Amino acid sequence: MEISPLDIIKLSNRPETFRNRLLRRSEVEIGGTSQDIKKVISDIKNRGDLAVLDYTERFDDVKLGRDQIKVKQERIERAKKEIHPKKYNVMKEAAENIEKFHERLVPEDWMDEMADGVSAGQVVRPINTVGIYAPGGNADYPSTVLMSAIPAKLAGVERIVLCTPPNSRKSVNEVTLVAADIASVDEIYKVGGSQAVVSMAYGTKTIPKVDKIVGPGNIYVAGAKKAVSNDVSIDFVAGPSEVLILADSSTNPRYVALDMVAQAEHDSSAASVLVTTSMDLAEKVQEEVKSVLEDIPRERTAAKALEEYGNIIVVENLDQGVEFANDYAPEHLEIMTRRPDEVVDRIKHAGAIFIGSNSPTSAGDFVVGPSHVLPTGRQARAFAGLSVQDFIRRPSIQKLSKDGLREISDAAMKLANIEGLDAHAKSIEERLGE
Repeated sequence: MEISPLDIIKLSNRPETFRNRLLRRSEVEIGGTSQDIKKVISDIKNRGDLAVLDYTERFDDVKLGRDQIKVKQERIERAKKEIHPKKYNVMKEAAENIEKFHERLVPEDWMDEMADGVSAGQVVRPINTVGIYAPGGNADYPSTVLMSAIPAKLAGVERIVLCTPPNSRKSVNEVTLVAADIASVDEIYKVGGSQAVVSMAYGTKTIPKVDKIVGPGNIYVAGAKKAVSNDVSIDFVAGPSEVLILADSSTNPRYVALDMVAQAEHDSSAASVLVTTSMDLAEKVQEEVKSVLEDIPRERTAAKALEEYGNIIVVENLDQGVEFANDYAPEHLEIMTRRPDEVVDRIKHAGAIFIGSNSPTSAGDFVVGPSHVLPTGRQARAFAGLSVQDFIRRPSIQKLSKDGLREISDAAMKLANIEGLDAHAKSIEERLGE
C-alpha cells in the first residue's frame, strides 16, 4: 500500500466544531431499517414460524422446514464428537476464564437495620428466560456465545435461548454448537437477523418468548432490538466496533498499528483512533499501518474503515489526551504510556480498558474473561459491558415492626402531607392507633 489510510491531525487550537467531528464514528443507521423491521414484526406476529422460515430463505438463502428450526440434541452430540480437540480445548480455556471473572460479579442478598425495628435490604433474583443473539451463518463466533451465555448461567437464568443464522448446509457450525454446550445454553434455533430478535421478543409456536435479549449483530439486528425494546428488555443497541489508543513516545509503533488494523478488520464501519503526545510515534504508526494492511486477507475492509473512521490525533500533553478519550467514550480503550496504571484513575468513560503495551484488545476479545459485548457510539458514558448483573433483578425488601413504624411515622406522614397524599398518611396513622 503506497499511501496510508490514516491522517495525522494536531488537536491544539482547533475550534470546537472540528473537535466534535473527530468524535464522530459510524452510527448504526437504524432509522433506515425501521420500516422493514415493522413489516417483520407484523408478519411474525401474524404468521409466526412460517414468516420466520420465509425470511430465512430470503435473507440467508437457506430453506428450512418448521421441524428444522430448532437444533436437535443429537446434532449437538455429534458436533462434540467431531470437533478437533484443539478447538475444544481453547474454548474450554476461554470459558473457564470467563466464569472466573464473572463469578466475582455475582451479588448477594443483604438486609440491614436502618433504625430500631426498621430493616431494609435487597434480594437477588435471576431473569427467568434470556435470548442470546450470536452472528453466524458461514462464519464462526463461538466467543460471543461463551461471553453472553456464561454470565447468564452464573446469574441463575433458568432458560437460555440462542438464535444464530444457519449455514449453507442448513445447520449451525460445530464450534458454535460446542460453545453453546460448554456455556450450558438450553435451546438453539437456526434463525438470524431481525427475524431472530422479533421471534424471541414475541414468541412463535417453535421459538419461546424471552424476558431479555442480548448480543451483537448487524444493522438489522440492532434496529430490531431497538424496535422491540418497549416490549422486552435488551442490553443496548451496539454499532460497529471501535478502539481508542492513548499512547506516548515510549510506545512501540508496530503494536499500535497492529491493534488499529485488528479493530478495523471487523467491519468497514469500525473506528480506530490513536491519540498521542508524540509526533514521531504518529508518523511511525502511519507508516506501520501500511505494512500491516498488506499482510492480512481483509485488507480492503480494514483500509476502508481506517480511511473513513480512523484518525491519528496529536495532543500537546497527556491531560489533553485523557480529556479527548473521556469525550470519545470508546468501546475499547488501550493505554500505552510510561505509567499506564496512573492514567486509569483519570478515565471516566470506556466500555473496556486495556492497561499497558502487552494488553491488546485482541486478547480481551477471546480469553481474558470480561465480555466483549460492549457499548459503542459513546454509550460507554452510561453503559458497561455485558455481565452477570445484566441478568439479575434486585427487588428491595423492607420489614417494620410496630415500634419501627412509629419511629419513622412522623417523617413519613409529614412528607405525605407535603405531597398532598392524604391516604398515604392515613395508612400509617391508623396502624399506630390500633
